Amino acid sequence: MSNLDLRPTATVCGGRAEVTAEPVRDLLPGRNVPLGESTVVRRLLPSLGRRMVGAWCFVDHYGPDDIAEEPGMQVPPHPHMGLQTVSWLHQGEVLHRDSLGSLQTLRPGELGVMTSGRAISHSEESPGEHAPFLHGAQLWVALPDSARHTAPSWEHHSALPQVSGGGLEATLILGELDGAVSPGTTFTPLVGADITLTAGTDTRLPVQPDFEYAALTMSGESVVDGVPLSPGSLFYLGCGRRELPLRADVDSTLMLLGGEPFEERIVMWWNFIGRSHDEITQARWDWMNTDRFGEVQGYPGDRLPAPELPNTPLKPRGRAR
Repeated sequence: MSNLDLRPTATVCGGRAEVTAEPVRDLLPGRNVPLGESTVVRRLLPSLGRRMVGAWCFVDHYGPDDIAEEPGMQVPPHPHMGLQTVSWLHQGEVLHRDSLGSLQTLRPGELGVMTSGRAISHSEESPGEHAPFLHGAQLWVALPDSARHTAPSWEHHSALPQVSGGGLEATLILGELDGAVSPGTTFTPLVGADITLTAGTDTRLPVQPDFEYAALTMSGESVVDGVPLSPGSLFYLGCGRRELPLRADVDSTLMLLGGEPFEERIVMWWNFIGRSHDEITQARWDWMNTDRFGEVQGYPGDRLPAPELPNTPLKPRGRAR
């Protein structure tokens, strides 16, 4: 997924100093952002109130959108560095192409993880023959300094571990949850899970006290730690919990994101994550002038040009605004 904002904000985030070391209940509204020809996403992270949850640094929620008579998602080739992209669908299909030569159609319940490492480019599109509805989430994970210069890679996992009990069914996307371990590659301690709650569920999910967490309702109305959540908002929960109360009066689905607070301060601008303004400047120049990020074969259109850099250098900021 690309950040198509023509004036992306350049920010520095990360570090443990501003992580809440106790449970909190902070509801963060999203903002609507156009993506491609006919898709509008709700950008939930980074937000006006928070920039990271563990190593999760970017969350877009889209749909359910009726695309029966529309082209659906059409995101031209664009670059990434210093991060992983995580694709997750509830409805529809997305065709992934990348500069490694990968060509994969992702469907609901299947995990696509692209590790950009030092440089990669990819595109995402709804296939020509596609389902009438598109609904899902696109997420980024910041890579630690020890992994951000690795060779790029692509993973597709069609079978993922499940956690169930008390009206709860959870699919583990990344990391570990209640003894289950995802096959997806991670570089810092984190968790991503898709949770289904049947109507009448009232349960508690074991979590890690040294992780910070956030919840995103995908459908229905889940009640997380006593707070009702409608689709389209991110609910930040802080740290210090050993269990998370979950309830639903109607059938609902939500995503749980968490991880150890990311210790390093990062610079995130457009589709790049680095550690300095100069590093981001070099990446932009390389995308526009060299073959560092490779070439995506087969996409029926031009690649995305990089937006202009801001006139002022980056200023360090914390995880929360």
